[in-house]
Amino acid sequence: MHPSRERFAAGRGYLAACTLGLPADVTRDAVRRDLERWSAGTASGADYSSALERARAHAATLLGRAPGEIATGSQVSVFAGIVAASAPIGAEIICAEGDFSSIVGPFLARSDLRISHVPLDTLADAVTPSTWLVSYSLVQSATGELADAASVAEAARDAGALTLVDTTQATGWMPTDALEADIIICHAYKWLAAPRGAAFAAFSARALEALTPHTAGWYSGADPWASCYGPALHLADDAGRFDVSPAWHAWAGAEAALGFAASLDMEEVRRHDVALANAFRERIGLAPSDSAIVAWPDADGAALAALGAAGLTASGRAGRARAAFHLWNDEEDVELAARALGR
Repeated sequence: MHPSRERFAAGRGYLAACTLGLPADVTRDAVRRDLERWSAGTASGADYSSALERARAHAATLLGRAPGEIATGSQVSVFAGIVAASAPIGAEIICAEGDFSSIVGPFLARSDLRISHVPLDTLADAVTPSTWLVSYSLVQSATGELADAASVAEAARDAGALTLVDTTQATGWMPTDALEADIIICHAYKWLAAPRGAAFAAFSARALEALTPHTAGWYSGADPWASCYGPALHLADDAGRFDVSPAWHAWAGAEAALGFAASLDMEEVRRHDVALANAFRERIGLAPSDSAIVAWPDADGAALAALGAAGLTASGRAGRARAAFHLWNDEEDVELAARALGR
């Protein structure tokens, strides 16, 4: 059992961190306090901005960056959309085959780009001197498969290409503080267990120069409270230029959630989660893996239905059943899930 297990009010039989995380005590309490302040009329924009800046610092820790390299927003697709909108006409974009729509769709929406979809394990080989960007998820949503980020980064660096990595299915259960990438995007409502509506992204110096802040608004200035009106364009010098006006209440909880995650030994979390996932894989006849997500063919939904009938919460994607193991899970969850499947 992970020492943080007691920080969660529930979790027994909950195998869906890859879909929706469970709030730790500090996150739950922060959301409650926010609701009370809002109800009492004592909430203020200035306080929310302060909470957001603290959350930005926690996000920076999780991604191994400085706070000035972090932009905050609400959705992965918005950040990916900025990158897609900034791509030159005719640019070559390489995507992982079957990757999550939020980092594929923004590029497909442009008919003037050259987009290739290749198997995840061939991303590095697909990079050529004409490649403008490689876009992929570090951990695949449908399968739980991990990308070889180091090889992709090396190939992109040698070719002069940009890299975009989505860590939504990674940050929170494995270390993501040493990734080499120009843009790293993460939504915090899964493994980081923040309220939905809090996302963040890291931008390299090269990305700051190459990308246009198409979503610029009042919050994209160095001092948002002085950027509320035109006619001037207010842009921060750092990644704050890509900030999207924050969903205040989501960030009230996200500050606590990200702070909790940043306080953990993420390598220890990885060992715990992967050990449980591999114990479950062994029970159902699958080879061991390095992922906290276990996915297997379930075209008729029978496995997912069996887990649900046993009172377990799992998920199904792309014709597969998925079970995810995280801080609130232990060996008893492995046993319950295996028994539900007749194993």
